Amino acid sequence: MTPTTKNKNSADERNACFDRELSDLPPELRWREWMGRIEAVLFASASPVGREDLARVVGQGAPVELLIEDIQTALVGRPYELAQVAGGWMFRTKTQFADAIKAAAELGDQSLAFTQMEMGVLCAIAYHQPIDRAGLAKIFGKEVSRDLLARLRYKDLIASGPRSPRPGAPHTFVTTERFLVTFDLESLRDLPELQLSDL
Repeated sequence: MTPTTKNKNSADERNACFDRELSDLPPELRWREWMGRIEAVLFASASPVGREDLARVVGQGAPVELLIEDIQTALVGRPYELAQVAGGWMFRTKTQFADAIKAAAELGDQSLAFTQMEMGVLCAIAYHQPIDRAGLAKIFGKEVSRDLLARLRYKDLIASGPRSPRPGAPHTFVTTERFLVTFDLESLRDLPELQLSDL
């Protein structure tokens, strides 16, 4: 038996022992258990969790979206919330408690600070992706430095996209899932509409 087959078999055994349906429980208790499972998965994850992953811990045909809504309702008045970002859900501390968290944990300022040019380039990439350096230069009327792009990469807000069809096939830039999470967007469709004056 190969290591891959062995791992697959042990994963299959774990899944066989995991009771998703909870058919022995009354409907109300089953619903509460499913809510608890989803909440536990989301609590344990540092990144957004998609619907497909959440559906693996509840019964077949269980309405994940309704379970999420009930969790969100239960969190009203709490200092954290369940937000839909980057195609999934994750827990977030409400912004009104940021100062208290910093003071208690001495975390310092963890916000992402941007220069005006960095924010401009990030916006240009978000709205025109995939875009290469020549495309950015056309928008800004000057070359965009590699250092600036490297800083945005270091913050994991942009990544390499497909090669451009321009001569030499230069690299293009696209935004990342971290970009969506940082700016509280479910997808790029949630970007504000550009006004003609912004072009």
